[in-house]
Amino acid sequence: MTKEEILQALQQKGLEEITELIEDAEKGDLEELELVESIGLVHDPLLNEAVLQLLQDLGVELIFVTDDDEDEEETE
Repeated sequence: MTKEEILQALQQKGLEEITELIEDAEKGDLEELELVESIGLVHDPLLNEAVLQLLQDLGVELIFVTDDDEDEEETE
């Protein structure tokens, strides 16, 4: 998927927040992103993989945490 195809798919799904993450990465304002691997960023697995790859290509370090790590942070 090209960047334009990814952005168009995100727009069609109403995922402006993800588009903003990509824009921030392009400007160098997003250096790392922490996310739960089992959840990802979007529900569509192919689109999710494309978005994550694009973010990595833009220099964003992806930090995957487990569901357990997220639960521990919420209780602290």
